[in-house]
Amino acid sequence: MSTKIFVNLPVADLPKSIAFFTELGYSFNTQFADETATCMVVSEAINVMLLTREKFREFSPKEICDTTTCNEVLLCLTCESRARVDELVARAVANGATTHEEPTDYGFMYSNSFMDLDGHAWNLMYMEPGAESCG
Repeated sequence: MSTKIFVNLPVADLPKSIAFFTELGYSFNTQFADETATCMVVSEAINVMLLTREKFREFSPKEICDTTTCNEVLLCLTCESRARVDELVARAVANGATTHEEPTDYGFMYSNSFMDLDGHAWNLMYMEPGAESCG
């Protein structure tokens, strides 16, 4: 069995977050959804659980990070092209996100990023074929 990841993120307004990520083209697995949570399908191996802040608190005894002053995580996803990276960032910004950093071109890798409606940082990148090996 291959490893899957379920990233858990607290959100202030679950319906608004669902609408936002739907506009970016993501789908949702209703098997893991109710009025407090939903499962956004990023790929066969990657899922993002969007949880109301109250639901998130059930899983963590620590305070939820204030994303206006701190980053709790930088989510990084690959895209199939540089154009797709910029397209998704533009769609995110058009639907209420803010830009996170200026686009960066490393030659073999290109990235652009946004902060979603709850201030979570999403970095989208394209890597030239063969460059994605982490060792």
